Amino acid sequence: MTNHIAIRKAGGKWVVRAGGAVLAESTDALELSEGAYPPVIYFPRGDVAMAFLDASDTRTTCPHKGEASYFSIGTKSETLKDAAWSYEEPKDEVARIKGHLAFYSTEKVAVEQL
Repeated sequence: MTNHIAIRKAGGKWVVRAGGAVLAESTDALELSEGAYPPVIYFPRGDVAMAFLDASDTRTTCPHKGEASYFSIGTKSETLKDAAWSYEEPKDEVARIKGHLAFYSTEKVAVEQL
């Protein structure tokens, strides 16, 4: 594995909330730590209410993880553009995050451990 990336099972139950709705809840989330960046929680797709997410045309490339696809969150009052991402075909070194989504934790999207 890439020396500066570590993936482990995230302890406990994790939840994502936006616009007054619970978008994801999981006891099977993964925590990805990469260098000096804050850890990121990746939720299994099956634990995410995908009806709230719309695929975006945005793509970015990470030299260590591969190409990320983005999703916008539709709430009752607004669309939170590119608020979540997924590596549909991650590099072999981080293959554990395949089938998982991560969310930007902001004032409008809460990613919390219960």
